[in-house]
Amino acid sequence: MADHLFLRACRREPVPRTPIWMMRQAGRYLPAYRAVRARASFLELCRTPDLACEVTLQPIDEFGFDAAILFSDILITLPAMGINVEFPDSGPKITNPVRTSAAIEALSVPDPVAATPYVMDAIRLIKKALNGRVPLIGFAGAPLTMLTYAVEGGGSKDYAHTKKLLYGAPKDAHALLEKLARTCATYLEAQVAAGADCVQLFDSWGGIVSPGDFREYPLRYAKRVIEMLRASPAWRAGGVPIIYFVNGCAPYLDDYASSGADVLGVDWRVGIDEVRRRVGDSVALQGNLDPGALFAPPAEIRTRVADILARAGTVGHIFNLGHGVLPETNPEHVRAMVEAVRELSAHT
Repeated sequence: MADHLFLRACRREPVPRTPIWMMRQAGRYLPAYRAVRARASFLELCRTPDLACEVTLQPIDEFGFDAAILFSDILITLPAMGINVEFPDSGPKITNPVRTSAAIEALSVPDPVAATPYVMDAIRLIKKALNGRVPLIGFAGAPLTMLTYAVEGGGSKDYAHTKKLLYGAPKDAHALLEKLARTCATYLEAQVAAGADCVQLFDSWGGIVSPGDFREYPLRYAKRVIEMLRASPAWRAGGVPIIYFVNGCAPYLDDYASSGADVLGVDWRVGIDEVRRRVGDSVALQGNLDPGALFAPPAEIRTRVADILARAGTVGHIFNLGHGVLPETNPEHVRAMVEAVRELSAHT
C-alpha cells in the first residue's frame, strides 16, 4: 500500500501538509453527480459498481482530495437483515419499523459478500481506477445510528420511538444493537478484504443521548464493532486505520478516545483544540469546518480554515468538514477551501 499523507496522518506521523478529504464527497452540489443521478435512481447508483465508481472518482478528479470515500449509503445492509428500505428524494424510509421483541428476534446478521456483492465489486473497481493515486475509505453506519433509522422508520426530530426502546425496553435495545454491531463489523471486514485502505464508522445520531447513555449505547457498540473488526483476519492482514465519527461529540469528549479508533471525527460545535486537550495525543483528529461556512466568500473561508489549522496543530490532523457538504454549496467555494488548506498548512 502506498504511504499516502492521509494514512500517515491517521497514524499520527508527521506530514508535510494537512491532508484533506470530504465527508459526503459525491452529492447534489456537484454538477457531474447530478448528471449521473439524472439517469439512475439513488439505489441504482449504490447497486451498480460502474456508477458507484464514477461518482466516487468525480470529486477526486475535480478537487484532488487526499482520499476518496466509497459511494454508498449507511442503510445499504438493512434489507438483508429483514428491514425494508426505500430511498425517495425526501430521504430514506423504513416500511417495516422494528419496534417489538419479536421483530428484533426475526432479524438476521447477513453475510455481507452474499448480501451486498455490488459494494465489494465497486471497491475493487474503484481501487483499480485510482491506481494508487489516493487511498479509498469504506464506511458503515454505527449501531446506534442504524437503530434510530430502523426504529423510527426514517429521520426524526425527537427520536421518541428510539428513546422508548432505549429507556423503556433496554433488553430489547441491547439485543438489536448487538445484531447491528455484528452486521456492521462483518460488513467493514468485507470492505477491507475487498481493498478499502481505511474505514469509517458514522454515528450521525450518536449525539442524541445523555453522556451516561452515550457510554451505554453508542460508545459501547462502536467499541464492539471496532473490537470485532480488529480481531478479523482481513483487518489483521492489513491493519487499516479506523475512523469513528460522532455528530454532536462535544458532551462526550472524556469518553470519546476510548472507542479504540485511530481517528476521531469532530463536528463543528466544539473547537478542535478543546477536543485535543480533552482526548489527549493517542488519536488523530479529523475536522472540523462548519459546512455552512462554505456559503461565505472565499476570503472568509480562508480565514476560517486558518483558524482550524492553527488550533489543530501539525501532527495527526486531517482537515474535513464537521459533517457533509450541503447540497446548495457552490463547488468553487469547495475549491477555495481546498486551496486554502494546502497553501496554509504547507507553511505551518
